[in-house]
Amino acid sequence: RIQILFELNMNFNAFRDATGVGKSGKMSDSKYFNTQKKGEIYELKNELNSDKKEKKKEAVKKVIASMTVGKDVSGLFTDVTMCMQTDNLELKKLVYLYLINYAKTQPDLAILAVNTFVKDCEDPNPLIRALAVRTMGCIRVEKITEYLCEPLRKCLKDDDPYVRKTAAVCVAKLHDISAARVEDQGFLETLGELLCDSNPMVVANAVAAITEILDTNPNAAKQVKIDTPTVNKLLTALNECTEWGQIFILDSLNNYNPRDEKESISICERITPRLAHANAAVVLSAVKVLMKLMDQIANVEFVQMLQKKLAPPLVTLLSAEAEIQYVALRNINLIVQKRPDILKHEIKAFFVKYNDPIYVKLEKLDIMIRLSAQANINQVLAELKEYATEVDVDFVRKAVRAIGRCAIKVEPSAERCVQTLLELIQTKVNYVVQEAIVVIKDIFRKYPNKYECIISTLCENLDSLDEPEARAAMIWIVGEYAERIDNADEILQSFLDGFHDENTQVQLQLLTAIVKLFLKKPQETQELVQKVLSLATQDSDNPDLRDRGYIYWRLLSTDPAAAKEVVLAEKPLISEETDLIEPTLLDELVGHISSLASVYHRPPSAFVEGRVPVRKIAINRNVESDDTHEIEDEHVYADGEDAAAQIPPDTIGGGENLLIGDLLSLDYPAPTPATQPVTNTMNQPVADLLGDIFSDMSVQPQTSAPAAATAGGLGGGFDLFSLGMGGYTNHVAPHQTMLDPANAKGLEVTATFVRRNNAIFMDMNISNRAMANMGGFAIQFNKNSFGITPGSALNVQSPITPGTTASVSLPLVTTGAVMKMNPLNRVQIAMKNDIDVFYFDCIVPAYVLFKAEGCMERNQFPSTWREIPDDKEQKYQLAINNKTQAQIEGILKANNVFVVATRQSNEGESLIYISLMFTNNILVLGELKLRSGLPSIEVSLKTHAMDVIPEVYNSLRTLLES
Repeated sequence: RIQILFELNMNFNAFRDATGVGKSGKMSDSKYFNTQKKGEIYELKNELNSDKKEKKKEAVKKVIASMTVGKDVSGLFTDVTMCMQTDNLELKKLVYLYLINYAKTQPDLAILAVNTFVKDCEDPNPLIRALAVRTMGCIRVEKITEYLCEPLRKCLKDDDPYVRKTAAVCVAKLHDISAARVEDQGFLETLGELLCDSNPMVVANAVAAITEILDTNPNAAKQVKIDTPTVNKLLTALNECTEWGQIFILDSLNNYNPRDEKESISICERITPRLAHANAAVVLSAVKVLMKLMDQIANVEFVQMLQKKLAPPLVTLLSAEAEIQYVALRNINLIVQKRPDILKHEIKAFFVKYNDPIYVKLEKLDIMIRLSAQANINQVLAELKEYATEVDVDFVRKAVRAIGRCAIKVEPSAERCVQTLLELIQTKVNYVVQEAIVVIKDIFRKYPNKYECIISTLCENLDSLDEPEARAAMIWIVGEYAERIDNADEILQSFLDGFHDENTQVQLQLLTAIVKLFLKKPQETQELVQKVLSLATQDSDNPDLRDRGYIYWRLLSTDPAAAKEVVLAEKPLISEETDLIEPTLLDELVGHISSLASVYHRPPSAFVEGRVPVRKIAINRNVESDDTHEIEDEHVYADGEDAAAQIPPDTIGGGENLLIGDLLSLDYPAPTPATQPVTNTMNQPVADLLGDIFSDMSVQPQTSAPAAATAGGLGGGFDLFSLGMGGYTNHVAPHQTMLDPANAKGLEVTATFVRRNNAIFMDMNISNRAMANMGGFAIQFNKNSFGITPGSALNVQSPITPGTTASVSLPLVTTGAVMKMNPLNRVQIAMKNDIDVFYFDCIVPAYVLFKAEGCMERNQFPSTWREIPDDKEQKYQLAINNKTQAQIEGILKANNVFVVATRQSNEGESLIYISLMFTNNILVLGELKLRSGLPSIEVSLKTHAMDVIPEVYNSLRTLLES
């Protein structure tokens, strides 16, 4: 829509310039837009073919007016084109405007105008020469571009600067249509020469054209080299060209890397005067360049001097209209995160004004918190307390939360912040009280055993809590400090009465709080914990709630001591820095100051179609690779989307923790009565399953569960390890950290890959280590060697509250796009939530890619082995940790490595012949030689696809050495 409006506006402006509509003495020309005649096209056709020049000009004006308001006048293409042969500049402009608009729909007829274009490119009048080359560049027809090259080459070296600057932009337009032609004709080198032109506007347009070309074709940088002499020319032109020319030049300087510190300082000194420019875009572009160069300057005094110079222009931007203020504030937010010292003395500039729009107020509030320190905390708290009495509810909520953030960030001020929050609670304003309780919970996490004396005040406001987050926060406080609250059980009971009507966040928190209370006061709360476990496991349809309930149930029934260690474990301290942008992304965004990326706080690749990400996708430093690929779009699944493949219910759950897998499997019929789920009434199963743990909380870890527990299916009699064939199971590797919360804004992801029921799963634990809820999760896999991609949506129960973990089992399929990776089983993954997009690499163990159809017939093995050339065979030594032949065969078979045959050699060796097949049908054959008494075996592997052999060896080593 923007492009259409822009073109309509351009057409009208060109029409106005050509005809004078809207100018003094020409107001009568508005009649062209008011005609409603029938048969108008026929009349215009006659007028266009008139011998009278004035009548012909009037007819063209009518045609352009009709075109501008949206009427279809393409039927007059031939007649309008015939009017090109004229010396009248006004008429020529109108005809060229018509050609630009309709040449795409009439490409064959547009060729008729080529000779006139070529002729006009050699006209004595520079305006006509520029007009001709500009029009040819705007006509996006391949046939016409063939004739554009020669006139364009002449115009690029024209004596008139107006023609040269127009031709420079035309090169970028031609590159957009035919990049190969631009490179073949040497136009990129000519553009590079224009960077040293004597006219500043020619230099600016050349820079703009080069920037446009490099955005779409980074390889073109090899043909346009910007060196020190060129940079000096650009800096000279910077002082003389228009404001938009200055922006283009500054943006190009941002992509230049100085040779040394001396050159960096020199460039900074020549750019600094731009900070005083009246145009906000010029100021921000100059700030962008200076921010980059400061990272390359080791001279501390010079950097401090630059930082002092940056502060006044940034503050000045806040006196502009609200929209510019907002853009400036979004950019300042990035600058403050990168270099907080720049504005540390200017915090008053960010105090909110009564007439600021809400979006400006919220941005100022965020920056105030970032700039808060011990030196200015008194001023900040006074302001925030005042904001908390405003009438705008959203702003008040943010202000109250900001007070909590100040307490966490500036430790010496924590006590005063808590006192301020208590004063706000005393106002009894509902939404203020609820926000205060939420932030006080975080303060308790930050400063344990310091401010718990205020809990009684918080409990006085229980009746006013009606928002899920506030209710969950209050429940957490009651559960965490139950031993200090005399009526904690009564408080939690009041919440439990409406359990099924509560939000999921509140239900989960209530379940945990009551279990905490039970572990602290077991004698008084038996009935309460039984009730909540029943409600969570038997009466709830929420899988997360059921899972947590079953885990607590099993912990309490088998090992209360372990339950205490898990549930009452010491909590990690929270940090105020969790809302900071990840450093790599921050550096990229600072490089895009004064663009949309700095307003959205998203890299251009996140919202510009076809834009290649600047930063590397890989976060896992253990994987060495120089290639970075853009994440493709074909296999993206977000919360709530329909799954591309239906996963049978018996594949849900599992993962590294077999206990969780068993608990989840209680929802489905099991083959024997011993593993049937509990089907008794509500009054019976809880007491049975929990056994006698209520009577003695000092019970040591049990070696076997009570009979009642065994009968219920949750006791120690349930064999956790009897899940595979013949006692052997698919190998499950320990979880590996994929995303570190320190680098992913508090998001922590650990994962492992496993094969269950001949399907591949990625089992993940997604933890929220930040201070705010996380939701809106989606996941995307890049092209990879085996086409691994999600088989369904990433079904994360949102939101994940701070300090909690969600376990997800993501089914994978191998029907995605294929691209060879190094190593072969490397996969690049992007995970999105409502905070940002995060990228990481992982290695998928090859053994999960072995198909169940990989077993070869015994009589086919010898001939297939011989068909594979001997140079396709590799041999290894493999440790087996004293495993017997039967154990080796069992382990291999459980992981889809099939034993085709066995025999004894004449030397007394046991020979095992194996076959396996990858999901992409690559067949691998092998021979294992076992000699009695030796700690290792010899492995020979043979396949036509040699690249997979190292991964097969690594898998065999993992399976047999574990």
